[in-house]
Amino acid sequence: MGELKLVIFDVDGTLVDSLANIKWAMAVAFEACDLPQPDPDAVRGIIGLSLPVAMARLAPGASDAAQRALVLAYSEAFRSEAEARPETTFFPGALQAVQQLAEQDEVLLGIATGKSRRGMDRILRTYRLERLFQTVQVADNHPSKPHPSMIETCLADTGTEPHQAVILGDTTFDLEMGRSAGIGTIGVAWGYHDTASLRPHADMIIDDYAALDGALQQMWETRA
Repeated sequence: MGELKLVIFDVDGTLVDSLANIKWAMAVAFEACDLPQPDPDAVRGIIGLSLPVAMARLAPGASDAAQRALVLAYSEAFRSEAEARPETTFFPGALQAVQQLAEQDEVLLGIATGKSRRGMDRILRTYRLERLFQTVQVADNHPSKPHPSMIETCLADTGTEPHQAVILGDTTFDLEMGRSAGIGTIGVAWGYHDTASLRPHADMIIDDYAALDGALQQMWETRA
């Protein structure tokens, strides 16, 4: 068997299309806290950050107490919706790509997400994906992206070095996090940040999951 390789996935905007759910829960939270509704583009722009950091960006004039209330209101709204409608919308080809990578003996899989442990575990459990990922890092245990803490823990958990690892993400936060940790970065064109903003931080950008295998092969050869 050759050298182990680690592929780390972001979740929202990379594996899962959760934009509509996030916008809805955000609207509920701001209404509950009697605050002006945030701009939809601004909501799209904060996806991937931990909730306290996201709320500070969306409501910079609000007090610390109000921002904490927003976090709680959003979490409750998102959780209640997820429990009422547990179906998750995966991007085309996402599940197949994960399953095919998991079948390769030399490839380990990880997750680095701004989701909570509870929310991430719900998805993994519902779709029986727990056994496919060797390391799962969530917002509960780390500083917000783009801090490299999640990546560093993924590397430590799997015993891999930065040159053996790649992150797949749709936001500048994902790719900046990867760069800070010294791993390879692949941006995805179907997510929530436009490709122009991703390009300075990405080793390459792919348009769909069909291109992932080729991109990874190129990355491994380049970083060997």
